[in-house]
Amino acid sequence: MKRTLLMLALAATVAAATYEVDPVHSSVIFKIQHLGTSWTYGRFNDISGSIEMDAAKPEASSVTFTVKVDSVDTGNAKRDQHLKSPDFFNAKQFPEITFKSTAVKSLGKDAAEVTGDLSLHGVTKSVTAKVSKVGDGKHPKSGAEMVGFEASFLIKRTDFGMTYAVGPTGGGDEVSLIVALETHRK
Repeated sequence: MKRTLLMLALAATVAAATYEVDPVHSSVIFKIQHLGTSWTYGRFNDISGSIEMDAAKPEASSVTFTVKVDSVDTGNAKRDQHLKSPDFFNAKQFPEITFKSTAVKSLGKDAAEVTGDLSLHGVTKSVTAKVSKVGDGKHPKSGAEMVGFEASFLIKRTDFGMTYAVGPTGGGDEVSLIVALETHRK
């Protein structure tokens, strides 16, 4: 009996693992419509977080990540400064965007539906994204176990109190987001 309990405990520790987000190889990319005519793309360059992954019990897994608003980058310094202003993100008052999962539902071997609290611009809303495993392997130099994931989803900026210039004479309300995380086992 003791041996069975020991084996079960060992299996549980092997199945569950913590993976840290690699900020150099992870991205948060967005696109939003401008004046109803084109897409404007951007990214955030400072991201951190972790994933608690339990292969034996996926619903026990969790995801958290933080994005520094001041790292917004659209390839245009003047536009980036405007996005950091109180008209949009208000980076001084709300310096971080955070996500903390509240539920994980397996959709098969390499996919899951992750629901969680997204906090942006001082507002927290529940969002759900489909997450795909991109790949896994070992880092060629360190030997660290690696896993990559990607999630795509839509949010409305007005849901988060970002109402400046929404509409046909300004920017779109819907924002498409791609969160691509490369993680390394701790």
